[in-house]
This record gives sequence, structure tokens and C-alpha cells, in this order.
Amino acid sequence: MKVTRPLVVLDLETTGTWIEKDRIIEIAMIKVLPSGEKETYHKRVNPAMPIPRVVQDLTGIREEDVKEAPLFKNIVKEVVAFIGDADVGGFNVDRFDLPLLEREVRDAGESFFAGTRMVYDAQKVFHLNAKRDLSAAYDYYCQRPLEGAHSALADTAATLEVLEAQVARYGEGDDSVESLARFNYVERSEFYDGDRKFRWWNGELYMMFGKYAKRESLREIARKDPGYLEWILSKDFSEDVKTLVQKALKGQFPVYTPPDAAGA
Repeated sequence: MKVTRPLVVLDLETTGTWIEKDRIIEIAMIKVLPSGEKETYHKRVNPAMPIPRVVQDLTGIREEDVKEAPLFKNIVKEVVAFIGDADVGGFNVDRFDLPLLEREVRDAGESFFAGTRMVYDAQKVFHLNAKRDLSAAYDYYCQRPLEGAHSALADTAATLEVLEAQVARYGEGDDSVESLARFNYVERSEFYDGDRKFRWWNGELYMMFGKYAKRESLREIARKDPGYLEWILSKDFSEDVKTLVQKALKGQFPVYTPPDAAGA
């Protein structure tokens, strides 16, 4: 692959997927120069917060592995200098890695503007050029083309066959559909309620709506602005949310249970 200007391909491992709050635990970058030369930058980072167990299992990075690693603020200048004015590439980099990196750089008191450079996102190219719809899933799991696609009954029957094939492939000997539930662990671990009004982060619940969205924990709001929680009780929120808020007003808060502990 030739480049006419420097290209930095990067990937981040982080404490979670919340761009506004989660932190980097590992950063890797490969710079490709027009001459064909390549330079590599790779460091683990101390996030100065707990690493959730699900992230440790996924990445293989334990808290003890980054205990002596530098804080991001201590390497931010070299990270920004390595990228320079290069274009950037990655997988899902446009929606996740770049926004989170920009926020980390900004929090560390430096500047980095992704909008001034070309971004080549391999995931976008993949999804635009390889179908990811039901027909593609049916062909992949059932090894034959889907006849009558976009007929409600045909699509329903095809989805059932796909689920059956997935149970057979991923169930690890368990032939029940419940064996697929483990693939939902990220959703269960991040959000408290089905409407996604409250999200877990670092053991606390945060609102995803209203004037405190993504900024204040439920515990903090109950302490300094209980009137706002009383306002929620008067509005059209789900019973799960209202029960949560009622208990918060009484000083009762749920305890975060990691997905692995919940399934133990």
C-alpha cells in the first residue's frame, strides 16, 4: 500500500466504551511514511481508575499490568508528536478511538484535531462493501441463499434458522437458545435499565439525559439536587427508573454486579 502523506494506524484499549469518561489502558500506533518506512509507538497506560473485570478478560490487561505504567498526561506530548499532521486509519476509529483519544488529549491540556486530517476507517469500508444484513447472515450460517427476502414470513423463518445455527456453533454443547445470552454481556454491564436512561461507570450510575447527562452520578444528584429527582417521578419515565429514583431519594443505591459475578 502506497501513501502520499504520512498515515498513522492506531488502536486503543480502554476501560470501557463511554467516550466521555472511559480511559486508555493501551495505545498502539504504526506510522507509514511515503518512503515506505514504518515507525511504531506502543505503550500501556495507567488509567488511574479500576479496570472492569470484563475488560480485563477481553484485553488480557490486568490492573497490576498497568500499575507502574505512565499516566496518559505524562505521555500526551509524545503521542501528539508521533501523530503530527498525519492522516489516521483504524477499525471503528472514526466513531470510537479518535473521539476518545481527542478527549483524553484535551483533558491532559493538549490539542489534537481529528477534523483536519483524512480518516480511513476500515470498519466503514468493510460494512459498505460486505453485506451485513439477514441475507448475508443466512448465507453464512445456513450455507444457502435466502429465498423470498423481505417477506415477513420468509425473514422470520430465516432468522429462526440463523439462531438455531448459532446455538449449534456457539452453544458449547448447550443446545438451548439461552446459550446465546452471554453475547449480550456488554449491554448488561453498561446500562441499568432497558431504556438506557442510566449507565454504569466506575461502580456508579450516571444519567444519560437531562441537565446532568453524563456528568453527575445518581448519588451526587441525590445529595445536591433532590428536587430534580422528584421532578423525574412526576414525568413519564419507566417504572424501573422511578423505582430507582425513589430509592435514591431515600439514600438507597444499587450495587454494581460485574457480568461474570452475575453468572457465577
